[in-house]
Amino acid sequence: MSSLQQSSSAHLISDGNMYAPTLFGYQRRETIPVSIGDLMLGSDFPIRIQSMTTVDTMDTVGSIEQSIRMIDAGCELVRITAPSVKEAQNLENIRKGLRAKGYKTPLVADIHFTPNAAELAARIVEKVRINPGNYADKKRFETIEYSESSYQAELERIRDKFLPLVKICKEYGTAMRIGTNHGSLSDRILSRYGDTPLGMVESALEFLRICEDEKYFNIVLSMKASNTQVMVEAYRLLSKKLADGQFKAYPLHLGVTEAGEGEDGRIKSAVGIGTLLEDGLGDTVRVSLTEDPEFEIPVAKDLVNRYVGRNRPNAPIPSLSNLSAGFDSLINPFAHTRRKSAELMNFGGHQVPRVIADYSHLKSISMEDLKSIGHFYLPEPDKWAMNDLGADYLFTGTSDLDFMLPNGLKQIQSATTWLQSSPSEHQFPLFEVEDWLKASKKHAQLNFVQADAEEIWSNDLFVNALKLAENEVLVLSSSFSNRMAAIRRAFFELEIQGIHIPVVIRLNYQDIHADQFQLFAPTDAGALFIDGFGDGLMLSLAGLPVQSSLENSTNFGILQACRVRISKTEYISCPSCGRTLFDLQETTARIRQVTDHLKGVKIGIMGCIVNGPGEMADADYGYVGIGKDKIALYRGQEVVKKSVPADSAVDELIQLIKEDGIWKDPQETNN
Repeated sequence: MSSLQQSSSAHLISDGNMYAPTLFGYQRRETIPVSIGDLMLGSDFPIRIQSMTTVDTMDTVGSIEQSIRMIDAGCELVRITAPSVKEAQNLENIRKGLRAKGYKTPLVADIHFTPNAAELAARIVEKVRINPGNYADKKRFETIEYSESSYQAELERIRDKFLPLVKICKEYGTAMRIGTNHGSLSDRILSRYGDTPLGMVESALEFLRICEDEKYFNIVLSMKASNTQVMVEAYRLLSKKLADGQFKAYPLHLGVTEAGEGEDGRIKSAVGIGTLLEDGLGDTVRVSLTEDPEFEIPVAKDLVNRYVGRNRPNAPIPSLSNLSAGFDSLINPFAHTRRKSAELMNFGGHQVPRVIADYSHLKSISMEDLKSIGHFYLPEPDKWAMNDLGADYLFTGTSDLDFMLPNGLKQIQSATTWLQSSPSEHQFPLFEVEDWLKASKKHAQLNFVQADAEEIWSNDLFVNALKLAENEVLVLSSSFSNRMAAIRRAFFELEIQGIHIPVVIRLNYQDIHADQFQLFAPTDAGALFIDGFGDGLMLSLAGLPVQSSLENSTNFGILQACRVRISKTEYISCPSCGRTLFDLQETTARIRQVTDHLKGVKIGIMGCIVNGPGEMADADYGYVGIGKDKIALYRGQEVVKKSVPADSAVDELIQLIKEDGIWKDPQETNN
C-alpha cells in the first residue's frame, strides 16, 4: 500500500466512521430527487426495481418483447447495452416500439468505452450509465507514477472527454448513472489508490466533480463488485465521502456484479444488497443473475418490499451515547476485520465460523436424516462420509440419539435434557440465561448460552457473568422486528464491555416461503458477518418439509458469500446482455457440472471483454467471450489461451487447471 493510501485510510478512520443515518434501526438515507423521464428516484419515493435486457440490441423486436416481459414482471427501469453508435441509434426504434405498445417505462443506455455512443443515446433515452473506469481510459494494466501536475493533466483530459455528455444530458433532461465497477478501475486510479474501495469511490468522484461544476445534478451513483465485502465497503465509504465533501446527497443504485445463478446468486445478491438496505442505503436495485432478466425482478422485489412500512420494534434499540467516538475501535466499515474472540475448541479465534444444524423440531432423528446436513452413513463399509457442506454441530433440542454421530459432527442438547442424561464427551448443553446463571453443573469444556440480544444491553447480572465466562459460546438471537440491528447493537455492547467470548448468530424464521428465506437470512446474517461479527451460524425455518437441507445450504451459502468460510467452488458469472458472445446460461451450467467439486476455486465466466478481466478481478480462472464462439482463457488477470473455439473451451479450461496442479477428480473429493 502506498503512503498516500495509508494516510487516506488513517484520515478516514480518525474522522469517525458514521456512514448511515442509524446503525441500530431502519432509517433511509435522505437524498435529492432525480427524474428519469416521468419516474422519480430518491428517498422521497419507493426503492425502484430495474434490470437489463440480454438480447442483441440490434434485434429490435427481441429487445421490445424482452423489455415487455421485464416490465410486466415489475421492472421500473429497463437498461439496454449500447456498445457502439449503431446500437445507440437503434435505441430509438426500441423506444418507439415500446411506446407504440403503451409502455412508457424509462430506458437506460449502458455505455462502456464509447463516448460518441453515449452522446447519441443521451438524446434518445431517459438515462445513460457510464463506467468511469473505461469511459475516457483504455486499460493497459500499467502502474504509473504521477506527480500532482501530471495527475491534474489527466483530470483535464477526462474533463474534455466527459464534458460533451454532461452538456447533452443537461440540455435534454437526461439522467446519468456514474457506475464504478471494482474490476474495471482505470490504471490511473489503481496507480494512485490501489484496488480498494477508496479507489472505487474516487473514480466516481472525479466524474461527479465535473458534473457539479456544470451545475448538472440529475445523477445516480453505484459502486458494484462481485466481492460482497468490497461492494459494501465502497458504498458505505461513498455515502460518507459525499457528506464529508459537501456533495449533494445523490441516490444510490445497488447491485452485486456477476452474482451467478440459482441459490448461490440469490444468496450472494442478498448479502450485498440486503446489508446496504439494512443500513438505509439504496434507492434503486438490480439483482444480477445468470438467468433471463424477468426472473431477477421477483428477487429484487422480495429484497425491497421488506422495508416498505417496516414496523418499529415495540421498544427502541438503544443508541450508544458517544457512537462517533467509540465506533472506530469497534468496527471499521470500510475494511473487513473480524471481531477478536477467544478460541474455544473449534469456535472463535482463527477458526472459521461454524455451522449448527437445528433438528430440535424433530421428535426422533435417524442416520438417514443427517444426509440433509452433509453426513452420509455407508452401511456396507460401516462408516460415515461427509461432503463439503457437512455441518459442524447438530442441535437436537430435547431429543436423544440412538446411534453414534460421525467424528465430524458434535451434538448440542437443551441443558435440561443434557443434565438428565449421561452425555458423551461430544455432547454439549445449550442453556437459557437464567438456567446458566444458577447452574451447578456445566460441561467442563464447552457450554452454549442462548440469549436475546436485548439481554446484552439490559441484563447487568448476565453481562457481568459473561465477563468471567471461560468455557462458554454465546448463542445470540433477537425478538426485535429489526433483528439484524438488535444483534449488531448487542455485538457493540459486548465490545464495549470487553467480552470476547465466541458468538453464534441464531436466526429463526416462520411464515415465509423458501425463496424469501434465502433472501432474508442472508440479509440479516450477512450484514453481521460483513461487519466482522459472528463465530457461527444457526438458521431455522419452521413449516417446510425440506427445511434441514435448505437451512444447511443457506448457512454455508451465506458464509461463502461473505467470504468468511469457503466451502465450495465459486462462480463469478455475469447476467448476460446484448454484448454476450455465447449462450451464457448453458455454458455456466456446463462449467459448473465439471468443476463444482473444486472447493475454494473461483472461476469467472464472462460474456464479453467488457465484463471480462475486470469483473472477475479476484477469480483464479476466467472464461471470457472475445468473438463469435471464440473464448479467451485467463489465469487470474493474465490471458493464457486466446481464440479457443467455444466447443472445446471447457475442456481447455479443465486442462489449464490440471496444469496448475489444482485439479482433483470428483471421486477424490468425495472420499
